[in-house]
Amino acid sequence: MSALPRVTRRRAVTAAVVLVLLAAATIWAVLPERAAWTAQDLRITVRSGPGDDQPVDLDARFLLPRERSGKVPAVLLAHGFGATLDSVRPDAESLAARGYAVLTWTARGFGRSTGEIHLDSPDYEVKDAQRLLDWLAERPEVRIDAAGDPRVGVVGGSYGGALALLLAGQDQRVDAIVPSITWNDLGAAFLPQSAGTAATGVFKKSWAGAFFGSGAGGDDPACGRFAADVCRAYLSMATTGVPDAATLALLRRSSPATVLDKIKAPALLIQGAVDTLFPLSEADANARGIAATGTPVRVAWFTGGHDGGAGPGNDQDRVKFLTVQWLDHYVKGEGSAPGDDFTWSRVAGFSALDRDLVTNGYSTGAYPGLTGTGSATVSLSGAAQPIANPPNGNPAAISSLPGLGGRLSSLLSGNLATDVPGQHATFGSAPLTGAIDVAGAPTLRLRAASPTGQAVLFVKLYDVDQNGAPTLSAGLVAPVRLTGLPTEIGQAQPVTVTLPAIVRQIEAGHTLRVVVATSDQAFLSPAAPATYTVAVDEQLTLPTLVGTAIASPAAIYWYALGALILVIALGLAVLLLVRRARRRRRVTAVDPALADTPLVVSGLRKAYGDGFVAVEEIGFTVERGQVVGLLGPNGAGKTTTLRVLMGLTTPTAGEIRVFGHRLVPGAQILSRVGALVEGPGFLPHLSGYDNLRAYWRATGRPWADARFDEALEIAGLGASVHRRTKNYSHGMRQRLAIAQAMLGLPELLVLDEPTDGLDPPQIAEMRRVLQRYATDGRAVLVSSHLLAEVEQTCTHAVVVNKGRIVASGPVEEIVGESPSVAIEVTDVPAATEILSGLGVRGVTPDGATGLIVDMNGTPRAELVASLVRAGVGVDRVVPRRRLEDAFLALVGDNSRGSGDR
Repeated sequence: MSALPRVTRRRAVTAAVVLVLLAAATIWAVLPERAAWTAQDLRITVRSGPGDDQPVDLDARFLLPRERSGKVPAVLLAHGFGATLDSVRPDAESLAARGYAVLTWTARGFGRSTGEIHLDSPDYEVKDAQRLLDWLAERPEVRIDAAGDPRVGVVGGSYGGALALLLAGQDQRVDAIVPSITWNDLGAAFLPQSAGTAATGVFKKSWAGAFFGSGAGGDDPACGRFAADVCRAYLSMATTGVPDAATLALLRRSSPATVLDKIKAPALLIQGAVDTLFPLSEADANARGIAATGTPVRVAWFTGGHDGGAGPGNDQDRVKFLTVQWLDHYVKGEGSAPGDDFTWSRVAGFSALDRDLVTNGYSTGAYPGLTGTGSATVSLSGAAQPIANPPNGNPAAISSLPGLGGRLSSLLSGNLATDVPGQHATFGSAPLTGAIDVAGAPTLRLRAASPTGQAVLFVKLYDVDQNGAPTLSAGLVAPVRLTGLPTEIGQAQPVTVTLPAIVRQIEAGHTLRVVVATSDQAFLSPAAPATYTVAVDEQLTLPTLVGTAIASPAAIYWYALGALILVIALGLAVLLLVRRARRRRRVTAVDPALADTPLVVSGLRKAYGDGFVAVEEIGFTVERGQVVGLLGPNGAGKTTTLRVLMGLTTPTAGEIRVFGHRLVPGAQILSRVGALVEGPGFLPHLSGYDNLRAYWRATGRPWADARFDEALEIAGLGASVHRRTKNYSHGMRQRLAIAQAMLGLPELLVLDEPTDGLDPPQIAEMRRVLQRYATDGRAVLVSSHLLAEVEQTCTHAVVVNKGRIVASGPVEEIVGESPSVAIEVTDVPAATEILSGLGVRGVTPDGATGLIVDMNGTPRAELVASLVRAGVGVDRVVPRRRLEDAFLALVGDNSRGSGDR
């Protein structure tokens, strides 16, 4: 492509600027206007406890819309367990931008707030929130309904969601609530029971441990910042798996189930379908309890929860829209009543562009509960099967990753489920003839027999595709504690098992698999080993739900954003063309005089924006057949020079030519250069051989050009190349990195500290590797601080100090003439006597056969001739001065740099 004319370039730049301005205009046109807000960080002291006499300091933040007319309604915004007010900051700012006064705070026992953790106790955390309502009522900016009664909604998730419910049940000043992913009965949540009549369920040990770990710290190493009764309850349950009466009373005290009949504030209940901590059944119980009193209730399910789920895409937009709609009507007094229609969503796929889950939303006229608006029955087959309970639940099956949360858990949940052979029974269906849209809690009938009369079982429902790959929806499992069991399966009475509610489309051609297991790593199993017998009745019932598809409230913005991205991409393309044209104009044709010279560096300078000059001025040449050592103290500019050479950074001035081509980032001539500059990096689970193959494939060059066997032979890796690199020593990784640089046998090899971390034998072998490589017209440039190795390895050296070259040329010329020599002889005593009579300054033994002779001006040839005439054999004569001596003489004591870049 020829360079663009100046006028064309000017027009192109103008067009790009216009496109950017259009993009900015598009942003203002399609995105909702956000009002500015002010924020004030506070320390609010409140008094709570059974007698309202215990002070606690709460870390708080108060936000107000900057532009407001008169007083504004308020929102009390609570955070999740183990978090602080900073975790809800984006939501607080968003609500403030919509015209609300927002008060957030860190709950007692967390962050910078004082006090102990009481698990949303009515006497502590709930009273703390009541005192915050008092505080809001005194603020002149906040609208009030009556003296001491602020106009306020309460929003929170998980721990904060339960607080919203408990506060609304305890204080009638609350005007609306939006609790999400929270619990109904804390005892049932941590001791779930899916069937039978046992007094207590199965202890959810992993989630309980994650909760307890979130309150670690403080002065008590055993209890952390938990109140003594909460700590005692956890330690007891975690040890035995069975709660005592005091523990059950404590969990009940912190349960919204106790106040649902007192809640008069309209409630929007949002619950996640990807939640092994508080599944959909918790919101279902809250909805039924609040609706029984006539209070307006709306339920929404989304593809998220404590185990991760959909990211900040369309599903979250729907949840945020519903929240704002609810608050605007019931707190701000704007907009029509939201109604009680039920909305839900399910995963529809995965977006490679957004790296996120794609969800489809649906709605129907009223909340159907967990039984759906219809049902489908699927026949299961499988005889009664014996299964073993392992001692102490080990080894255990895996269903989910409690406490991990986030994107990793959501992507893995259901796909990592494993069952231990001998510890589970399997019952399967035939392939489905049509798709089933499941939305609710499936049910089946289970029979069990046990020699002890008791059993703890875990029932799971897998969706198995045509390739036999099973998926456990959201990692959900139904724990069942059964008592009063017979010893023979023929005498067992069936019990109905209600599986956790799921939202999933099971496709035609898939099969369903019910697994009954004896262990699960998320729960506490009986310690004593036993063998049970289990069977299921033929029929599995699946609740179904049909609704109307709904668009994301923010869909229009996504379309506009797509258009915006297209406009910006066009502008960037124009700028790229201009830049490429300018670069091509700067790059001159190949210099014929240098076409056969591997490397020529001329007037190189590199300065950074902060004023630091890494390279002042450097110039040198590397010819074919040479091994050139780049030497210098730390901060001299060696690594910066190599980075410029490999196109990793651009120089401030000067140029580099490789085989006559002017070097720029991405230049094709770099294909003739192999390098190790930034240090080796390999995939540990692959062998050295596979790592090298993967690297070469990534270059896009033909496999035949790799010269694989030749590179491996030169590097000397041997059979070790077939071992996994995670088992390599540092020296082996370094040699593998050298082999990678040698792939294709590039004509110029550039290495930064190739002997770093190697032991002496490995250094000696590396010396031979580099010398072997610099044959057949190839060349090597090596940076090193091991001067003795450079002296023995390199043919030439370039000495750099403070960004400038202080010496360059053949190594022997840099070392120069030496005032002393090292001589190896056959007869040390005789040689000592002869040399001492020649007028030398000193003769010093050096090992068994060597002497160091300070010649004092005596010619080296005369020394050797005298020894030979006297019959003393001379094996070797070398100058005593080393490269290290020359190096120190060149850079002196004032050689310390400020760190290379």
